[in-house]
Amino acid sequence: MIGIVNYGAGNIFSLTAALDRLGIGYGMINTENAFDLYDHIIIPGVGHAGAAMRKLRESGLADRIGQLEQPVLGICVGMQLLTEFSEEGNTDLLNIMPIRTLHFDSRLSQKVPHMGWNSISPQKDSAIFQDIADKSYFYFVHSYYIEADAHYTAASCHYGIDFSAAIQSNNFFGVQFHPEKSGVVGEQLLKNFSRL
Repeated sequence: MIGIVNYGAGNIFSLTAALDRLGIGYGMINTENAFDLYDHIIIPGVGHAGAAMRKLRESGLADRIGQLEQPVLGICVGMQLLTEFSEEGNTDLLNIMPIRTLHFDSRLSQKVPHMGWNSISPQKDSAIFQDIADKSYFYFVHSYYIEADAHYTAASCHYGIDFSAAIQSNNFFGVQFHPEKSGVVGEQLLKNFSRL
């Protein structure tokens, strides 16, 4: 069963709707002790990384996340929280992976935010991309991106520059796109995660 970290910074409805469609059980994590009730954890998130990190600290959940041993999936801002630092608010984050979240605006000429469908390329044999073809399209909405790092990048995407569409380190996974809004391939990714 999946525990969804409920810290007031996620569009939880679309995620729970996708899990309902897939028949995957879930519950909400509102307190530190609730992590122990679930065998998988999802950190959702939309909006501002600095504000999301502040809410996560205020909720008392931030310190526990880095100690988790079950599979953890960060989605969008939830993925960015797994990095060490974000230029959005110049904020220190959870530092589960020592990479940075940077702003597109000063680094490319394309429209910001990067919004809509774009293809991704898995970079390593990551279990969350099982049965998902190279160049599959996922739905993105973001102005900040995670720098490409060969050690942590599980899938890459190109929008003016190459960036990490997905990251992985041990039991921690993150996706910049929204699997819950990405149709069949997004549902496959959520199923893959639930089976880890």
